Amino acid sequence: MTKARAVPMPGISVLVPLYADADLLDAFAIQLPAKANDDLEVLARTAFEHQAGWIRALTHVRDVVMATFGVKSSRAVGIAGAERGPVIGYLPLLSKSPTELVLGADDRHLDFRVTIQLRTDAANGRELLAGTVVHCHNRLGRLYLATIAPFHRVIVRANLERAVREMRT
Repeated sequence: MTKARAVPMPGISVLVPLYADADLLDAFAIQLPAKANDDLEVLARTAFEHQAGWIRALTHVRDVVMATFGVKSSRAVGIAGAERGPVIGYLPLLSKSPTELVLGADDRHLDFRVTIQLRTDAANGRELLAGTVVHCHNRLGRLYLATIAPFHRVIVRANLERAVREMRT
């Protein structure tokens, strides 16, 4: 089974200016099967839509708990994003180029961005990369991030690995 692995944040990204002073900065990549689609948006949708039940359950718990602090639910983020344009999963698509998709949202506690890239690596062939940049605004954002960061890392890896399994069938 192909495993997602931690990699350095991509040096070529519209998000590079946001790397400085980020409260969370991480990236994961996974080798794609030979028959995987070359369309970056299709790859992103495969990776981040139709999540596993345990991920949906954790997201629901997050939404319920954070609602008490006036933080938008994932559903609300998706609905607001869909009013402005495409959404992948529940994340608004903020920019699209042939080499990079940027997803993300801003809220009262933090701003986050996700870069999705298809890259060719001499050692690993074609890879799908997902990188995250988070900037906290206040103590609530820092507490929230400290709580969810370990889950975030497991979820991103699980999404990438599930997507590759799906591409192989």
